[in-house]
Amino acid sequence: MSKGKRLTSTVTSESTVQLSIEEFEIPTPEADEVLVAVEASPINPSDLGLLLAGAGESTASRTESGLVLSLPDGAVEALAGRLDQVMPVGNEGAGIVVDAGNGEEAQKLKGQVVAALAGGMYATHRIVKARECLVLEEGTKAVDAASCFVNPLTALGMTETMKLEGHSALIHTAAASNLGQMLNRICIDDEIALVNIVRREEHVELLKSQGATHVINSSSSDFRSELVEALTQTGATVGFDAVGGGDLTTELLHAMEVAASSTGNEYSRYGSTTHKQLYIYGGLDRGPTLLRRNYGMAWGVAGWLLPNFLAKVGLERSKELRSRVAAELTTTFASSYSHTLSLESVLDIERMNEYCKMGTQAKSLVCPQL
Repeated sequence: MSKGKRLTSTVTSESTVQLSIEEFEIPTPEADEVLVAVEASPINPSDLGLLLAGAGESTASRTESGLVLSLPDGAVEALAGRLDQVMPVGNEGAGIVVDAGNGEEAQKLKGQVVAALAGGMYATHRIVKARECLVLEEGTKAVDAASCFVNPLTALGMTETMKLEGHSALIHTAAASNLGQMLNRICIDDEIALVNIVRREEHVELLKSQGATHVINSSSSDFRSELVEALTQTGATVGFDAVGGGDLTTELLHAMEVAASSTGNEYSRYGSTTHKQLYIYGGLDRGPTLLRRNYGMAWGVAGWLLPNFLAKVGLERSKELRSRVAAELTTTFASSYSHTLSLESVLDIERMNEYCKMGTQAKSLVCPQL
């Protein structure tokens, strides 16, 4: 039996995180499974969450088997569920089906390029259930299909959530990211009003060059007034925040309240009756989320997670969304990468300092076959 390689992360009871590349016996697929030779897998914020477990990349040091990082004081208590467990890393990826079980569904996939949200995708090979594979259109390259799930389905999940909850327009922060650019293209195609929040003027120019109508720079001195104006024009009453920490949550809710109160309705000490909803789906700022209640009483703040959304809409609707992603993979849902990494280079401290920044236009791609 031949061997493969995979990247693993282990949280220890000594408050460290150990990263290493281990060899494993490549298994034979069961009847309903396929064996994928993984060619490309992106580094998303959720991947860093599993890889580093909250340890700072600045604490990394080399060991004989890879890297060791130090966890902050008290962090290990919240990680009790994974103590001393060797965990493969990499949520999603794409590659070629090189072997398949004897089931009919599995046999149909042999030799095809597929994508999967299977976990453990920072590996040369990965066993995946045939029914969980996204079959790609003929001629699709694995590198183009690497980010088929997390970003595309999150972006679609935002517009779906907006519709399900009765909103007509939405707000998105960190909007110049790969995900943000996808969401902008979806909203243009589906004629949904979108207010994009970015942090730099070059990001404003980037999104406007891609057809965005409302792009607001949060570092601008006119941020508050421009935000209220955009919300008044669009009527956006739901937002999706990738930042999480700081006072941006308050800024967005307050601006929605000001826009809702500008309709000329009778004054109420409890604010407008328009419900304002903000979902936090990321943690670019790991600090506390600050809420200063200056936005009336009709509001909500909650977490938003892709698996929970997919479970809510059900299997049939999830399949429809996945089919749209496959059909528009190189257009609406195209991703770009600035760094290509082998498994070994993921454990290079200098490269780690680069890919952990998660900067706009600086997404990294792990290619296990390198």
